[in-house]
Amino acid sequence: RLVHLDLKGAAPRAQYLEQVLPLLRTLGATGLLLEYEDTFPYTGPLELLRAPHAYSPAELRALLSRARAQGLDVVPLLPFPLQFVLKHREFAHLREVKALPNALNPHKEESLALVKAMIDQVMALHEDLQWFHIGCDEVYYLGEGEESKQWLQQQDNTPEKLCLSHIKAVASCLASSYPMVTPIVWDDMLRGMSEETLAGSGVPQLVQPMIWDYAADIYVEGKVQLIEKYHRCGFSKVWFASAFKGATGVNQSLTLIGHHLRNQLEWLQVASRSPADVLEGIALTGWQRYDHFSVLCELLPVAIPSLAVCLQALKNGGYSEKVKENVEKLLGMSNLEIDTFMSTSLGTFPGSNILTLVTQVSFYLKSSVDELLERNRYVTGWFSPYHRKRKIIHPIIMHHFQPDAVSLLSKWNAVVQDLQAAMEQVFHKCTIEEWMEENVHPSLQKLQQVVDDLDEA
Repeated sequence: RLVHLDLKGAAPRAQYLEQVLPLLRTLGATGLLLEYEDTFPYTGPLELLRAPHAYSPAELRALLSRARAQGLDVVPLLPFPLQFVLKHREFAHLREVKALPNALNPHKEESLALVKAMIDQVMALHEDLQWFHIGCDEVYYLGEGEESKQWLQQQDNTPEKLCLSHIKAVASCLASSYPMVTPIVWDDMLRGMSEETLAGSGVPQLVQPMIWDYAADIYVEGKVQLIEKYHRCGFSKVWFASAFKGATGVNQSLTLIGHHLRNQLEWLQVASRSPADVLEGIALTGWQRYDHFSVLCELLPVAIPSLAVCLQALKNGGYSEKVKENVEKLLGMSNLEIDTFMSTSLGTFPGSNILTLVTQVSFYLKSSVDELLERNRYVTGWFSPYHRKRKIIHPIIMHHFQPDAVSLLSKWNAVVQDLQAAMEQVFHKCTIEEWMEENVHPSLQKLQQVVDDLDEA
């Protein structure tokens, strides 16, 4: 049971992750799937890939050693295709399609040299790895570059073969230097391929596919058939991937636990109907952005109750009142809501204060500001945009809503200050800035503007 930490946005400080590891272990995790992206401390010609908030080698070594001490397997994930690499001007010449940073040109020797250099640097910081996830999902636009188009004109060449040869090349990069490590790939590019194509490609002997589906109502029978197909093609083992957050809305700020719990229960059904020796494990994904360029979805501390419920359901083979009580005890929470967003949520787990304050902001900030500015008849009738622009107001009308506006602004400023302080313990400045700009500033600035306009009028 691998917990996926997606670090391509809102990457927590190393010390926060170290605080969370014992809890993950207690909840039932047996490993971590670490998707570093630009938070890995690349060096040499790859140094420009490092984000300003990337972990230092010392921080990473300490974190990995703490994970080992907790008995957690670590599986690094390098997300080929490499959006976070190909966006840089210095690597743009390796794009499959010139204008798009979506896929690596598989025909250039330099592409594989880059893959190998990245794998080597990640491997150098990790000890005793059993698996290494090489991504290979959603490789859109592969086959649409000029060299690929020429390659596809040759007899018997197909987009499927191009995709398989790319996967094989990346997996071979790993296998040739690190024969003890098994590459894992996302399975979405393989699902639709015929058994004959897959079996003949040599890929099944090289990698283990990770079948992902984050829906609350998985087509169980279809998944069982897919596993049997992969088995017949020659894949020795398969993985499942469920989700505990980051899969229900691109700019979601709170996690609906019920959706993710149902997702795990569906995967348990698939597991119970699959051949016992075929399943290697499950990764509980926690996406932080839908891709390298999208906004943040739920922050890790906000989703810990969901992660706890999901891990416990998988560990216990289902969800019951007893499991719920155990989760509440481990998180120090008294009111775990599954089918609605928790309107009040206090806990004692690391980062629980962030969950409490984010819940407050998500539930009440926009609605309270809208209530005042759009549904208060004194504002809409006597201090409309027309009046505000011209600084006109009847003095007596001010008394009907100015105190409310000032008090609302001061209340929210205090909440936001507390949230900012709580987030500073866990996140870097860039994350706090982005989250505030997306979730707080639109409403707070509207309110501030009305108070300023009132003062001027």
